[in-house]
Amino acid sequence: MKLNKVHIVLILVGALFLGFIGAYVGASIAQAGEKESIISENNLDGDKQDEASGAKENNELPAQWSKVAQAYHLIKDNYLEGAEEQQLIEGAIQGMLATLGDPYSSYMDIETMEQFNEQIESSFEGIGAEVSMVNGMVTIVSPIKDSPAEKVGLRPNDQVLEVDGESLEGLDLNEAVAKIRGEKGTEVVLTILRQGTTEPFQITIVRDTIPIETVYSEMKTVDGKKTGLIEITNFAETTAEDFESQLKALEDDGMEGLVIDVRGNPGGLLNSVEEILDLFVPKDIPYIQIEDQSGNKTPYYSTLDKKKDYPISVLVDEGSASASEILAVAMKEIGYDVVGTNSFGKGTVQQAVPLGDGSTVKLTFFKWLSPKGTWIHETGVEPTVKVEQPKYYFTTPIQVTDEPLSFDHSGSQIENIQIMLDGLGYELDRTDGYFSKETEEAVKAFQKDHDLTVTGEVDQETAGTLESSIIEKIRSGEDDLQLEKALEVVH
Repeated sequence: MKLNKVHIVLILVGALFLGFIGAYVGASIAQAGEKESIISENNLDGDKQDEASGAKENNELPAQWSKVAQAYHLIKDNYLEGAEEQQLIEGAIQGMLATLGDPYSSYMDIETMEQFNEQIESSFEGIGAEVSMVNGMVTIVSPIKDSPAEKVGLRPNDQVLEVDGESLEGLDLNEAVAKIRGEKGTEVVLTILRQGTTEPFQITIVRDTIPIETVYSEMKTVDGKKTGLIEITNFAETTAEDFESQLKALEDDGMEGLVIDVRGNPGGLLNSVEEILDLFVPKDIPYIQIEDQSGNKTPYYSTLDKKKDYPISVLVDEGSASASEILAVAMKEIGYDVVGTNSFGKGTVQQAVPLGDGSTVKLTFFKWLSPKGTWIHETGVEPTVKVEQPKYYFTTPIQVTDEPLSFDHSGSQIENIQIMLDGLGYELDRTDGYFSKETEEAVKAFQKDHDLTVTGEVDQETAGTLESSIIEKIRSGEDDLQLEKALEVVH
């Protein structure tokens, strides 16, 4: 289906990609430069798109509209410091959208839309993460694969409190993203509060070019059987085509089972996930249902005669949102296993409607429902096989001030260090936050292994090396318990 940069149906997390702002699929602080929403002209079909366009002319204004005009002239003519016409008009639009209390409905000005279109076409610059506004907090939905955000260890549900020391309190998502995004090679310092912790920490990220590559595949051998693994990082313009091509290559190579990995995938084009589901969901059951403002539900069907003749499992986590959830819940309801943890929970569809001057209003128009009519909004897709990752996946950067952390110290920082050491295979007697003699010996062993000065104390150099080692191990997939289980259940 052909992309149209003007009429946009957004089925993503509605976050902003921090590489830029617009909307790619999800959020990129991660994809939050705004990889947040990607677009599709022919979302489900032509009639549906016309109905959803929201671009109908309606010149009838409410009786109280004169009150708005009165306020406009009052401010423009009398405000002490002066006010520009465009400033007031855009403020009024933003104000109307803000009253909805919907984090997925927003206004994109001309500059934002230019950046959005630029990102759709190629790559973008930023930190490579997607963010959304969750309970009033700028929150990472997921980092993009191989992005600066992923490499420094940002995780889904991390809350961004400050950017370069400036608080984000009171800012809307667009304003927050504007502070985070920036040119390749520049640095940004984020103050992060991680889920399950009480102490914020700072992390420095060097912005880079974030390429848009969305499908990765490989063949794995499990118990002597060939198992295909396809990872989808977001649902972009060419994702379905790339997925089908790589799926066929795996099938031609004798694949006996398939794992589809959408962990950390914040969403994307609705027609992209639609085309992928057309490869798996038989035509006797809808792959999705769309519900309008009046509660009318419209099912949409594939053209497939029967299911694949090999087992399939789908991997999800808290960073899987929107289009990822459409795929996961559809596969679940036709009998395939979903492995991992509960997904993000975004069950609405946005339409981006141009305002004629290059700016756009992105507004929630519909709910999407599963094949059986379930709405997963704010609850997510529950896996059939629940698997948590190791504890060290959720550690935070170590904050060392003037004095090193050493024997007989205690607290959350020590517990964090112990969990890291344990995850790296060093022997410990405890991970409860007390710096014991055994912990000191583990630190010495780590320092010796990494050519550091062997003191048994955790100074800034040791802390930095420990953090880098943990990030490297996570990215290696060495202890990916979710993937191991997904490969297991297809055999």
